[in-house]
Amino acid sequence: MNAVGLAEMLVRVTALNAAYAAAIDDDRLEEWPGFFVDQCLYKITSADNLRDGNEAGIVYADSRSMLADRVLALRRANIYERQTYRHIVGTARLIGSVAGEIRAETPFLVVRTMRDGRMDLFAAGRYRDRLADQGGELRFRERIVICDSSHFDTLVAIPI
Repeated sequence: MNAVGLAEMLVRVTALNAAYAAAIDDDRLEEWPGFFVDQCLYKITSADNLRDGNEAGIVYADSRSMLADRVLALRRANIYERQTYRHIVGTARLIGSVAGEIRAETPFLVVRTMRDGRMDLFAAGRYRDRLADQGGELRFRERIVICDSSHFDTLVAIPI
């Protein structure tokens, strides 16, 4: 891919990451599954688990339907303290392109604000993504959320 093609792809990945974060931060969680292809993988894990080859994540979904079910559960079934996230998403690093699939890695920070106004650095890490172009729109085929810390708050309710 030439420099212009790389720049255009970087702009597209950046726009996707910005829209993804805004949907979560603005509590438009019903839009979240739409950022993924039908047969996808979404997983939250730690850098240690990834390095050690442990496949399990603290959150795991392997289809857009599972992501939609997670949102439905958040809205109707799960009981958790009201909170909001604010994502700070860094510049994506394009890793490569294989068979029409784009691979990227993007650093992130998530600040969580609780109902009482307390703010905490909730998560820091990187997204490792495999992206597919569907009708001119980029969608996640795989989004692995790799948190730098192995310590997870028991209140991982909202997607990261």
